[in-house]
Amino acid sequence: MTLPTAAIIGTGVIGAGWAARYLANGYRVKAWDPGENAREKLERSVRNAWPSLEKLGLKDGASIDNLEFCNTLVDACEDADIIQESAPEVVELKCSLLAQIGECAPTDAIIGSSTSGFKPSLLQENVPLPERVIVTHPFNPVYLLPLVEVVGGKQTAAETIQKAQAIYKGLGMHPLHVRKEIDGHLSDRLLEALWRENLHLVNDGIATTGELDDAITYGPGLRWALMGTNLTYHLAGGDTGMRHMLKQFGPALKLPWTKLEAPDLTNTLIDRMVEGTQEQAANRSVKELEQLRDNCLVSIMEALAQYEVGAGKVLSDFRKTL
Repeated sequence: MTLPTAAIIGTGVIGAGWAARYLANGYRVKAWDPGENAREKLERSVRNAWPSLEKLGLKDGASIDNLEFCNTLVDACEDADIIQESAPEVVELKCSLLAQIGECAPTDAIIGSSTSGFKPSLLQENVPLPERVIVTHPFNPVYLLPLVEVVGGKQTAAETIQKAQAIYKGLGMHPLHVRKEIDGHLSDRLLEALWRENLHLVNDGIATTGELDDAITYGPGLRWALMGTNLTYHLAGGDTGMRHMLKQFGPALKLPWTKLEAPDLTNTLIDRMVEGTQEQAANRSVKELEQLRDNCLVSIMEALAQYEVGAGKVLSDFRKTL
C-alpha cells in the first residue's frame, strides 16, 4: 500500500509537531531542516510525542519508521501530497523558501505555511502556481491540539482550501476557515491581547508569572476548554443571555482596565519573566513539562469527548475513523 506523503520543511517545535501528527495518521513523512543536529532533535521530539498519540489512537500504517530526514529541500518536496512550511517567523525567509518549494513541489501538492501572523497573499507572491499556497496555522502541541487556521490568499484556489480542510479533518483536526485574511489571523490576535496585558502586569510589579497563570488555569482556562469567550459571556447574562450581559457589564468597557500596547521589553522585565517561569518549572526540564502537558491534554479531551463538546467532539469523531 502506498502511503500519502507529507513534506515537513523546518523541524523546530511546530514542524516536529506536524511530523508526529502526520506519522500517527499513517503518512510517510519526509523532513528537511538545515539546522545543526536537526535530524536528532526531530527524532527525539517525535518519540516524546508518540505515547500521547498512542493514547488518542493511531491510524492503520502509523509508525515512527515512516519518518525520513532528507538531505535537500528538493528531495523532501519532490513527491509530496502536502507540504508544511514551518520556518522561523521572518517574512523574507518564508517568502524565499516558499518560492523554492514551489519550484520543486508537484503541481497538485498543497503548500501550507504555519505562519502565525503573515497574510497568505504576501507569502504566495513569488511562488509558481500560487493557487496552491495557503496559511495552515496550527497550535502547539500540533500533534494534540486540533485547531488549524486555514487562510487563503488573493491567488489561492477555492479547491485548495477545500482539499486542505478535508486533509486536516482526516488528521483529527478542526480546520477553521478564516474567510478574510488579516495579520495574526484569529486566535493569535486574541492571544496577543492577553499576552500584552500579562507583560504589563509583570512589568508594573502587580503580579508574578505564576500568579497570572493561576488566574487563568483555575478559572477562565477551564471554561475555554469547551466554550469560547462569546458563549461564556452569553451565559454570564443569565436567562436573557448576551443582551443583558452587555447592558450590565458594557459600561466597564469604558474603564481603563487594560493596556493593549505592549510594554518595552527591558532587561528588568525580561529577568522577571525568566525568573518567574523558572520558579514555576521547579527544576523540571522542558521535555518533562511537555509530557505533563500532553498527559493532561489527553485526559481533558477524553473527558470532553463524553459530552461531545469542543476538542472532545473532534477526538470522538476522529476515533470513529480508526
